[in-house]
Amino acid sequence: MKDNIKPPIVLTVICVIASLLLVFAHELTKENIAEQKSLRFNASVEALFGKTESVLIEDNFGEDSVQAIAVTSDGKTAVQVSADGYSKGGINILVGIDENGAVSGIEFVSLGETPGLGSKVRDEADFREQFYGATEPDVHLDAISGATFSSKGMKNAVDTALKVYTENKEAILNGGK
Repeated sequence: MKDNIKPPIVLTVICVIASLLLVFAHELTKENIAEQKSLRFNASVEALFGKTESVLIEDNFGEDSVQAIAVTSDGKTAVQVSADGYSKGGINILVGIDENGAVSGIEFVSLGETPGLGSKVRDEADFREQFYGATEPDVHLDAISGATFSSKGMKNAVDTALKVYTENKEAILNGGK
């Protein structure tokens, strides 16, 4: 009987210790991870609009795929959207919207799509530029051959950014209030 109880107890103790170590590691690194995420976001906003001051809005306006929204002092808005391409959540972009409400740029925060195929949505400037100037969701799409899922994911991300912006423009430009 004693031999049957000892292995499960040892295994339980090992699992508890491993869980505690994971919690400790998470607590130790979460501030650094948040800081790195913030730096990446700010660098992407800077790549879209140049050196500028921006205010981060803490509201996603009911869209789970919207990660962050930033507004510059001159009325330009950057909406960070995560969308599914070929891989779930593989497209994480920042959509720049100018003071007139038109898409003025797209910057990639991260891309988890297949290298050489899905990554073409980032690598081919002509593909990204087809979204520039759009002011309403449901942008026309010329998909990249061989990267249809990634192309549709980009379209969905841009559509989401435009939808959130057009439906909440006043609140966004007033700093989320």
